[in-house]
Amino acid sequence: MTRTETAPPLAGSVNHQTRRSIRLPAETGAVVVLAVLLALLGWLHPSFLEPANLLSVLGQAALPGLLAIGMVFVLATREIDLSAGAVFHLAATFTALLMVAGVDPWLAALAGVAAGAGLGLINGLLMIALRLPALLVTLGTWWMIQGLSVVAGKGQTIVPPSADGNFFAALSGKAFAMVPATGIIFIVLALAMHVVLHRTRFGYRAQAVGSNPQAAAYAGIPTSKVRLLTLVLMGAMAGLAGVIHVGIQGAIAPGDGGTFALLAIAAAIIGGTSLSGGHGSVIGAAIGILVLQLILSAMSMLGVDAAWSTFATGALVVLALAVDRSVRLWRNRRAGRGQDDPLG
Repeated sequence: MTRTETAPPLAGSVNHQTRRSIRLPAETGAVVVLAVLLALLGWLHPSFLEPANLLSVLGQAALPGLLAIGMVFVLATREIDLSAGAVFHLAATFTALLMVAGVDPWLAALAGVAAGAGLGLINGLLMIALRLPALLVTLGTWWMIQGLSVVAGKGQTIVPPSADGNFFAALSGKAFAMVPATGIIFIVLALAMHVVLHRTRFGYRAQAVGSNPQAAAYAGIPTSKVRLLTLVLMGAMAGLAGVIHVGIQGAIAPGDGGTFALLAIAAAIIGGTSLSGGHGSVIGAAIGILVLQLILSAMSMLGVDAAWSTFATGALVVLALAVDRSVRLWRNRRAGRGQDDPLG
């Protein structure tokens, strides 16, 4: 009787059992960082974990968080909008000036959101007409829009009359005497835009354009139109944030929202949205802005000079870029792609 022996598989042969790699959600890193920060701050200052303080952080993160939501769509198409902070300020200034002129606050708010979307449309049209990346176009429009804000507001704080009306009460109020209205708006919009990004044709097209523009064009996706619409969405979200800011503060000052664009970019990257495009995470961006706001709030609570907040913001942006770059290189090595384009 003969016995058939099975030879052990050779290394590299097709018979070896493939290893199954576990792919964690893009938001995993942001969730871990958020949990570590909460634990560390709770250890250093136990009072920081009180619900009132945590809800205050949520309220402070809401406005830059709205910009971060819009930035996810822009980054998913492999673009960047640097003018978002300036759009925020001009939309808020425009809204406040309309209120000063006697326009109903709710109509003025609608006009402010429309103004933000219009500025995003201009950014998109310039990008298409000049055939330049949004990064370069919005670098120029950033200064232009910021200049318009200075001219329109004459470099002064604009305070609408009747700041105790229903509009201001609705936006500055709190649900259940604890949850800020802005936090609720932020959470609702984050969930809604998460569905838009992952469950609608527009969201699919935005990620397809960022993943491979040529393949998307061959598939019949209007790549220029998709990029244009993401910038319009970005402008609308910035305009909405500006309107809400006026409703909360009852005024708009010259320096308000100056760091919001950088915070939005950093939050989106921390949350798992890559600068190389093709994928985005709105939920991750929402968690990312909470991480950034926790750090800034912790600096204030620990007695760090407020002058260091600008430095900290820049450092966080650089850190987010470094993390994005490291993750991309690691994925490329695992995929066996070898070298990576240092600018891609």
